[in-house]
Formats: sequence, structure tokens, C-alpha cells
Amino acid sequence: MDVILLEDVRTLGKKGQVVSVNDGYARNFILKKKLGIEATPKALNDLKLQKANADKVAAEQLAAAKEMAAVLEKQSVTVSIKAGQGGRAFGSVSGKEIAQAITTQLGHDIDKKKIVLPEPLKTFGTHEVAIKLHKDVTAKLPVKVVEA
Repeated sequence: MDVILLEDVRTLGKKGQVVSVNDGYARNFILKKKLGIEATPKALNDLKLQKANADKVAAEQLAAAKEMAAVLEKQSVTVSIKAGQGGRAFGSVSGKEIAQAITTQLGHDIDKKKIVLPEPLKTFGTHEVAIKLHKDVTAKLPVKVVEA
């Protein structure tokens, strides 16, 4: 019996796959636990339409991320921190502070988790900060760290 998986099943496959299994296994496990449905022509057509819709949504998200990356790379953000003795930075600038600065200065709402910092910025000057907007799109934003 052919079955369309509605969820990932460890030994069979991933969600959305069409797999062939024994009739008893399908009736007593897959269908009973609602892990899949029988692969009828209507169900296969619905699966095809769902995949097409998911591909369309993914393409739109990728295009929006590329557009946002182009906008961010043309702009810069200024963040100020206190200076200690001898002009050294007192503290550091984290992803949260950069995300707040992007929101207030540029008007774009970026989640702090998307800002990729190997370590917090502890020196004054301009730093290139990577912002992961999509799994395939990463923007470089210049961040100026100045004395407060």
C-alpha cells in the first residue's frame, strides 16, 4: 500500500514523502496514529499543490530577504558605549544592542538572533556585522562604535 507521510517517521521517511509499506503496517500503525494517509489520486494531487504553494512561499521569502540585504548593506548603524581610562571601551556591544539600533535608526525590525557576532564588539571604530536574514542570504552591516 502506498502512503503519504504527514509527519517524519524514523524508519520510513520524511513528511510529504510517498512510501510503499505493507498493508497491515499501514492500517495498524501509520493510519491509526495519523502519521500518514492513503495515497489516493486526490491525496497525491493535494500533496502536489501543497508542495507548489510551499515552493512559491519559499521563493517569496528568499526574494524579500535579498531585498532587505541590499537595503541594509547600503546603510550603517551607530552604537555608543562608555569609555574607560585611556580611551578604552568600558563594556561591549552585543547583538541585542545592534538590533535595537537598527530598529530605532533604520526602522527595520531585525531579531537579535539573526545578528551573527563571534564575540561582542569591544573596540571603537567601524565593524562589519553579519546578519543572517535567510538560510541562503547574509547581509553585511557596518556598525560604528563610538564613545558615549
